[in-house]
Amino acid sequence: MLFARWRGQVVAALGAARAELDALNVFPVPDGDTGTNVYLTVEAAAEAAAEAESAGADVAEVARAFVDGALRGARGNSGVIVSQLLRASLPMLVRADLAAASDADPAVDPAATPPADPAATGQLLAQALRAASDAAWAAVGDPVEGTILTVARSAADGAEVAASRAAPPASVLRAATVAAQEALERTPQQLERLRQAGVVDAGGRALVVLLDTTERVLTGRVDHRRATARQPLPIPIPSPADQLSADGPSYEVMYLLDAPDDAIPDLRAALTPLGDSVVIVGGEGLWHVHVHVDDVGAAIEAGTAAGRPHRILVTHFADQVDAPAAQPRRRRAVVVTAAGPGLATLFRGAGAVVVDASDGRHTRAHELLAAITSGGAGGVAGEAVLLPNDRAVVAAAEAAAHQARERGVRVAVIPTRAQVQGLAALAVHDPGRSFDDDVVHMSAAAGQARHGAVTIATGQAMTTAGPCEPGAVLGVVDGDFAVVGDDIFTVGVQVVDRLLGGSGELVTIVAGADLAAGLAERMERQVVAARPDLDVQVHEGGQRRYPLLLAVE
Repeated sequence: MLFARWRGQVVAALGAARAELDALNVFPVPDGDTGTNVYLTVEAAAEAAAEAESAGADVAEVARAFVDGALRGARGNSGVIVSQLLRASLPMLVRADLAAASDADPAVDPAATPPADPAATGQLLAQALRAASDAAWAAVGDPVEGTILTVARSAADGAEVAASRAAPPASVLRAATVAAQEALERTPQQLERLRQAGVVDAGGRALVVLLDTTERVLTGRVDHRRATARQPLPIPIPSPADQLSADGPSYEVMYLLDAPDDAIPDLRAALTPLGDSVVIVGGEGLWHVHVHVDDVGAAIEAGTAAGRPHRILVTHFADQVDAPAAQPRRRRAVVVTAAGPGLATLFRGAGAVVVDASDGRHTRAHELLAAITSGGAGGVAGEAVLLPNDRAVVAAAEAAAHQARERGVRVAVIPTRAQVQGLAALAVHDPGRSFDDDVVHMSAAAGQARHGAVTIATGQAMTTAGPCEPGAVLGVVDGDFAVVGDDIFTVGVQVVDRLLGGSGELVTIVAGADLAAGLAERMERQVVAARPDLDVQVHEGGQRRYPLLLAVE
């Protein structure tokens, strides 16, 4: 389904922009977590939708699971607002049949097969964006211009202008995205805090990323010159406004609330005098409440008067802004993902905390965070090194690291893209070193491990090594299909030759779950016969999809 591809692309795009958005975060509190919060909000939504989809739900039910997941998983001011934007717009997009469009052939441009009445669909898109903007503005107790709210309204304005001209959906989306980008660029003129720091609004930038990704996925358009392409942004300039003032709210309070809809106006009235950044989103008996206050108890009591608060989260801003570097160290944990039971045994043998990824599902940020905590690195003085061992998990690892740092854990992410890079990093891990020295050594080892693999093609495709048919044996070198053949042994040897490139000291061969018995040892003998100067290690990894994982150090 196109909806599933959209979810994946939005999560990936926000993950890629996470660090940028965190750096832009100076309003309302300079706590550097807007990107992380929005990423985690959408990741929670995508995970809920995937679970519903796997249970056989139809697209409307999956969309409902998505928006409910965003509501339940929303974090921070911007995350809560994004959850409301999604909640107000997504059901209308499903009605437009955009989310239900077939994804049977990803090579076909969806824009090439528009719905029967593109003008009507464009109108519905504009209505969805207007509904989202109106809902977000209504959810915020004291809305401020120059924020994500302004960007959302401008996107709706741009969409309505295009729709009024009977524009097709692609043009409406393009108009909305361009209008949002232009509004984002004006935010420093509307908000003094942004002007002083020399940045645009972080929440508004997150919305532009979301809109831009939506346009590209739902229309199939590729335009490398598009106005919303990510540009290098200035580092925020510190100013007195960046410091937490003694008389400003000290805590962020968030909770889910089971309450009737008619109780919300009184709740909003009760929370408004307590602090600022009051945002209440949701509906149909379930709400997400967000507020900045000094009196945490009063904020929770207001929720109790309205209904049943649960999943209460309280964050002390000073803990987020002040670095915990001066804290004493405790035991260091290395957290890794393992793609098979044999790999998990190898990692554990090297002292790592393992997150099982043998089912092929990409590891989520909350799983990595739980592993950090349970791995002995939790608490104010802990240390942790994350090895995602998968290109698609790097963003989740960075988000988990951000959350762990909020809890006082000193964390480094070494962006390993392959299991064998994780093995190389762990081989030089030494908890007796200082944290920084250990990270440097592990990073160098991972970076110097040239990695490859052998897999089996599941369909027709054109690779950089030429065309392949189902069942063909594909050799992967540093993430790229470099060899096409019909024999695992032959292709594996060719991949090792490519990885060696005339130099190397250690060859690692990791056998997958479906590899024929003795084939890995046969490869070992072949490599040693050709290059007796090399050391060769063979491991049983048990990973799926890849009969062989290979590395040269």
